[in-house]
Amino acid sequence: MAKIVILGAGLGGTAAAYEIKAALGAAHEVTLVGDSPYFQFTPSNPWVAVGWRKQEAIRVAVAEPMRRHGIRFIDVPAQNVLPAENRVRLVDGQDLSYDYLVITTGPRLAFDEVPGLGPDGGHTHSICTGPHADETWRAYQALLANPGPVVIGAAPGASCFGPAYEFALIVDADLRRRRLRDRVPMTYVTPEPYIGHMGLGGVGDSKGLLESILRERDIRWVTNARVTSVEAGNLKLDEVDARGAVAQSRELPFAFAMLLPAFTGIPALRGIEGLTNPRGFVLIDEHQRNPTYRNIFSAGVCVAIPPVEVTPVPTGAPKTGFMIESMVGAIAENLRDELAGRPAEARATWNAVCLADMGDTGAAFVALPQIPPRNVTWARVGRWVHYAKVLFERYHLRKVRTGNTHPFYERLMLRMLRIESLKPDAPRR
Repeated sequence: MAKIVILGAGLGGTAAAYEIKAALGAAHEVTLVGDSPYFQFTPSNPWVAVGWRKQEAIRVAVAEPMRRHGIRFIDVPAQNVLPAENRVRLVDGQDLSYDYLVITTGPRLAFDEVPGLGPDGGHTHSICTGPHADETWRAYQALLANPGPVVIGAAPGASCFGPAYEFALIVDADLRRRRLRDRVPMTYVTPEPYIGHMGLGGVGDSKGLLESILRERDIRWVTNARVTSVEAGNLKLDEVDARGAVAQSRELPFAFAMLLPAFTGIPALRGIEGLTNPRGFVLIDEHQRNPTYRNIFSAGVCVAIPPVEVTPVPTGAPKTGFMIESMVGAIAENLRDELAGRPAEARATWNAVCLADMGDTGAAFVALPQIPPRNVTWARVGRWVHYAKVLFERYHLRKVRTGNTHPFYERLMLRMLRIESLKPDAPRR
């Protein structure tokens, strides 16, 4: 019997637990380790932050569904990963031995890299976690009571730009519904070299499409922005040129600000030679396997992926839900084959499909594969994207509650995207 430990119980970790258990069966032991009793559907956090969802509606208690599928669940964070000893030490002193380790921890949020950034002792808010989104909703209610300038965007080194665009446009839609938008100047601040770069070098006509949407909604923007510090009610940044030299320094006053941070690997992983890079992201080969420690696999935001291209202000490459699920599927197949004495040969597709809700419409971005050159690349706007995002939420919450790994959502989404892309009059703006 092999012992498989999965470290991290988010979107990637819960999917990995179910898929690996289904692939390996009862003969092998699967343990899932999380830092909370709950799975929370992070893509819905922008809705929580404006009061369109309650946190309780987008989370699932993990222990009971896992127990029903014969998966052990421990809600204690990791303190150290000890790959040379095949052990994980938890913060409560427990040691978990393993034959195979699957790392799906997600990232550490590097607010500390910009003075004054972040909700914990800083002056900006976040939608990266459930508690952060709840705190952002409280701050947003204060803005509604006393409207003023809003700044939304991302810090240098960020890699997850979709939620920043999404939140800016959701806030705009919500303020319009409340008849408050005329009292709230909005600015989108980003390290991207141009609007719609997305950390992907652009996707189809994402530049023109998103610029048009921001103009229509009277949202100003600053690109090539290196946020240097944040004070109460004031954001400082350097706007750089194409060579990275400072073109001008600016200050933006705000009554409410939400900036996504750069990511690093979690502390339990950092500084392990051969396992992670200097930022703490897990090194993997084409089979999701660490080249040094061959019994360690990894998937999701915690894996090391180089930037798609060099930009004047550093940006990272995003990892979307579709990509993460394809990584998890490859790991399950490779573990099954490894334990059966066959070579591990499965590879993830690494396709990028991003669905961004905009309150009253939505945008879809498709890059197949994520890293250029691509077979397919396009961007579309339409109300159908909003409904697809709602379906995305419901599917994943149901999947965690029931353990149903049937790829219904993926098939339906790809069908929707294919139909939309084949329409001669597919909506573009």
